[in-house]
Amino acid sequence: MKLKKVSLLFLLLLSSWAIAADRAMLTIPTTAVTGNPLGVGSDQMVVPISILNGRELSLKRESTLAETLNSVPGLSNSSFGSSVGRPMIRGMDSDRIRILQNGVNSIDASNLSFDHAVAIDPLIIEQIDVIRGPATLLYGGGAVGGVINAIDHRIPKEKLQGITGRGEIRYGGANLEQSQAAVIDIGTGNFVMHLDAYHRDGKNYRIPGNAVSNRLQSTAAWNPEEENYTLYSTDHGKRRLLNSQSETKGGAIGASMIFDKGFAGFSYAKHQSVYGSVKEPGVHLDMDRDRYDFSSELKDLNTFFDRAKFKVAYTDYQHHEKEGSEIHTTFKNAVTDGTFELGHKPIAGLQGVLGVQFDHGKFNAIGHEAFVPNSRTNSQSVYVYEELPLEKHKVTFGLRHGKHDVENKGGEGSDHGNHFSDPTAKKFNTNNAAIGGLYALNDQWSLTGNISHNERAPTYFELFANGLHKATGVYEEGQADLKKEKSNGIDGQIRWKSGQDSLTFGAYFNRFSNFIGLLSTNEPKVVEHEHDGEHHEITYQKSRFTGIKAEFKGIELEGKTMLTDYLQFNLRADYVDAKDKTNGGYVPRISPLKLGAGLKYEFDSFGARLDVLHAFRQDRVATNYNYEGNKELITDGYTNVSMMATYKLPTQYNLEAFTRANNLLDEEIREHASFLKDIAPMGGRSLMIGLRGEF
Repeated sequence: MKLKKVSLLFLLLLSSWAIAADRAMLTIPTTAVTGNPLGVGSDQMVVPISILNGRELSLKRESTLAETLNSVPGLSNSSFGSSVGRPMIRGMDSDRIRILQNGVNSIDASNLSFDHAVAIDPLIIEQIDVIRGPATLLYGGGAVGGVINAIDHRIPKEKLQGITGRGEIRYGGANLEQSQAAVIDIGTGNFVMHLDAYHRDGKNYRIPGNAVSNRLQSTAAWNPEEENYTLYSTDHGKRRLLNSQSETKGGAIGASMIFDKGFAGFSYAKHQSVYGSVKEPGVHLDMDRDRYDFSSELKDLNTFFDRAKFKVAYTDYQHHEKEGSEIHTTFKNAVTDGTFELGHKPIAGLQGVLGVQFDHGKFNAIGHEAFVPNSRTNSQSVYVYEELPLEKHKVTFGLRHGKHDVENKGGEGSDHGNHFSDPTAKKFNTNNAAIGGLYALNDQWSLTGNISHNERAPTYFELFANGLHKATGVYEEGQADLKKEKSNGIDGQIRWKSGQDSLTFGAYFNRFSNFIGLLSTNEPKVVEHEHDGEHHEITYQKSRFTGIKAEFKGIELEGKTMLTDYLQFNLRADYVDAKDKTNGGYVPRISPLKLGAGLKYEFDSFGARLDVLHAFRQDRVATNYNYEGNKELITDGYTNVSMMATYKLPTQYNLEAFTRANNLLDEEIREHASFLKDIAPMGGRSLMIGLRGEF
């Protein structure tokens, strides 16, 4: 009944908006592709990039950013249950992946721990750009794995006269999700306002079979009577993933003044999410984030620097980890992050930009599971990026220099006996460089290549962690004497495009002289726990952030072709191999070989899509890594079959109904990149219905 009322209200609002707009169609301002400050199209990019926007993005939206991007080659989901998932690119995660909102860092605590959600809801995102491979020049030395930029248009950049917007409602899925979203832009010419709101409510996920894998139950470490496994007793996980429910809501208001030569605008956004931890019974996380953005751009300045951009965001983030109403731990992150960029006029054909990036962050952890101390981070970087067109070809190069101060402010530590070191500070200088090129063989074929040197300063938790991390089930220890992470990489693609048909094949290789990973040790750590008023001692294995030599290499394939005027065939594949060259064996949680194919049909008002993705068995597992006392386990392969159908309603308004079926074979899907793959599979067979509209 509640959903019906919401649906009716949505339709009435949509109708009234459409009438007020005199049946105006939605027009979203074009956005420069992430990774190129000169605003070229994706076909002219030297680095591999994928763009998801418009109707395609609308129909692929899932509950997390990582799930929404599951069709992009090279991406995987480091899920921590159904409501939490941070994208991995080419086997790399944490601070090696930079997640942005409108080109500025999206601040939360998802890089610290895999049970912390990314504070972005795909419902209100208008475009997602994904750079696969080093993007360190423009977005910092940490982005050696890639960049994901979620663009929401909360600060309008184009003039608008009247009102435009979109809305969406949906129900179903493996968690019986009910969600609604509305986005409105109102303009009087030079002054434009933006409003959006969204709400998502999901129940416990339906799963095929049992939550706990047979492989985990067969290990010697498996004991459902121990505290770490109380949620996964023999009665748990039969067709339902307990404590996987979630509720997310939020919204934003923004406004801009549009000038003849640019714009200036401001936005405020609120994001709240409450979700259960499938790792711990009765535990849920309560997230709250406030974000303030200012952005301005000037162009055609008639000086040597003919354009200027300035973006800055202040984010106040916190979340409480609760059991019932009792707060166990609070994590806070307050960060100011910004970029100032100047573009110059061509010099002998050379076009480019000079930029300055800065961020100041203050992190606090308080309570039972504070395994990292309070810290403060300051970074300042300068960079230059240049392009030299050579007829149909192009050469690019860039340099970046950064200074990074990471300060341990100390703290009380957790209730598990860990003690942080005395306050101390570490300083790092990073240098990054890249040179690339695009060579057009003819009007259809082209080659691209990119060679890069990348450096990343260690994070506060890699340097100063010292405590039991319940999310990983190990005692994590940082090393204050860690050196900066260094790597050299090469990336190349061959591209073909003819009309609507295209094919891209790429390969890459990254060699790390110092790759910072959380590696197991043979050192036990006894931790005190209190349960039912009694003290217990449990022995954990200590894991330490350590620098090793590592190699990442892989291939990616993506293509599409029109079989008929109405039927399109799609193909994708990706494979990554990541080796620990210091200790032998493999880097942990690396996604297996994946092959996918699909058919997309569109005729008149009707559309349909069938996709098949097969992930192979992953037996290339790490030997110097453990989770809950277990070595990394092999993951079986799976085949995920999904379907979608759409129908544009015969009304005077631009309304489209859709239905989407996932995991039609009801397979037990366990993502190898997930920490919880052996206790929390992905959702089972499900059906979702929805209605979306634009005006």
